[in-house]
Amino acid sequence: MPSAVALLGTLIVSCLISVAVLGSLARTGLPGVIRWCLGYALLAAASCWILIAGAQGRAITIVGVSFATLSAVLLLVQGTRGFFGMQPVRRDECVALLVVCAALAYFTCVSPNIGARGVLISLGLIYGRIVVGALALRHASGERTRYACRLIAVSAWLGALVYFARIAAIASGKMPTLSFIQPSPWNVVLMGLAIVTLPCMSTGMVMLAHERILQRMEKLATVDELTGALTRRAFMERANALLDAVRARGGSFSIAILDIDKFKAVNDSFGHAVGDRLLAQVSSAVSAQLRAGDLFGRLGGEEFAVLFAQADKHDALRMTNELRAAVERSSAHGVSCTLSAGVDAIGAHDTLESAIVRADAALYVAKASGRNCVTLAPQTDVADAACAAEPRRAEPA
Repeated sequence: MPSAVALLGTLIVSCLISVAVLGSLARTGLPGVIRWCLGYALLAAASCWILIAGAQGRAITIVGVSFATLSAVLLLVQGTRGFFGMQPVRRDECVALLVVCAALAYFTCVSPNIGARGVLISLGLIYGRIVVGALALRHASGERTRYACRLIAVSAWLGALVYFARIAAIASGKMPTLSFIQPSPWNVVLMGLAIVTLPCMSTGMVMLAHERILQRMEKLATVDELTGALTRRAFMERANALLDAVRARGGSFSIAILDIDKFKAVNDSFGHAVGDRLLAQVSSAVSAQLRAGDLFGRLGGEEFAVLFAQADKHDALRMTNELRAAVERSSAHGVSCTLSAGVDAIGAHDTLESAIVRADAALYVAKASGRNCVTLAPQTDVADAACAAEPRRAEPA
C-alpha cells in the first residue's frame, strides 16, 4: 500500500503547481482567478500542517486544518461563481462555515468524536464539489468551453461520490478511526482521489481562463473599444460574408456611410475627452435603432458605416434618417451633434467596396447641402436627396 505521507506530499505538490499556474493568470484581472489561486494555496497549507503535525495532531491542529480545508473549498466555489459573472459571496455559506467549524471544535475539544468530524468535513467537501460542478455544467453552452466545464464537473462530482461513500462507511462503522496520515485503505483512496481530481479541476479552470483571454483578444480585434462598433476590418469581413450568404438565397442590401458634423470643432473647443464621449454617444444612439440583422462599424475617426440587410435604397434612406434624428436628440455631457450620411443600394453584381465609394460620394453631397441630412447616391441620371426638414440648430463651436 502506498505511504499516506508520500501521497500527502504529492497532494501538496499538485496544489502548489495549481497555485503557480493559476497565479500566472492573476494579472489578467479575470474574475474568480485569485479566489481559485487562494483556494489551492489554502489546501496546500492545510496538507503541510497535517504533515508537520504528524500522526497524533493536537486539537488546534485538527480544528485549524478543518477550517482551512473548508475555507479553501468555499474559495473555489466563490471563484467559480465570480468567473461566470455571478455574485461570489453568499452570506448563508459564510454562516454555515462558521457553524460547521464551531461544531468541529465541539467534537474535538468538548466531546471528541472522530466520526462526527469526518461526517461534517465530508458534507462540506461534498457541498463545494457539487456546487462547482453544477456551475461549470450550467455554463458549458459554448463549444469552446464545453470540454473544460465538463472536466471540472466530472472531477468535482467524482470526489463528491467518494465523500458520500465515506459518510456511509462512518455511519455503518466500517471506517476505522485513524488519523489522516496513518496507513489505511480509506486514507489512500481519499488522498489518491484528491491527487487526481484537484489538478483536473485546476486544469479545467486554467482552460476556461485562457478561453476568456482569447475571447478578449478576439473582441479587441473585431470591436472598437471606444464605440463598441465593429472595427473597419471586422465590418468589411462580416459584411462581405453576409452578402455572399444572402445573395445565394436572394435578397437586397443597402449601405449607409455616416459622418459626425463638425467633429473637429468639438475636439478643438471641448477637448478630445469630450470628443471621445461624443463618439460613444453617437454609436450608442445608432446601435439602439438598428435591427438584428444589420451591421454597424466604425470606418475611422468620426465616420461609421451601416449595412442594412433586406432593405432597398428607399428603406435604407428612411432608416438612416431615423438614425440621424436619434443622434440629433442625443447628447454627451451637454454637447450635442448632428450627422450627415450617404446611402446606396448594393446590386446583385456589385461589390461592397464600390457601394461604399458611391455612398461616400453621396455623403459629401450631404455635407455640401448644409449637413444634418441624408443623401441617396445617384442612380444613372437620377439623384434623390432627403434632408432634415426642421431648422438646423447650431452645432458646438
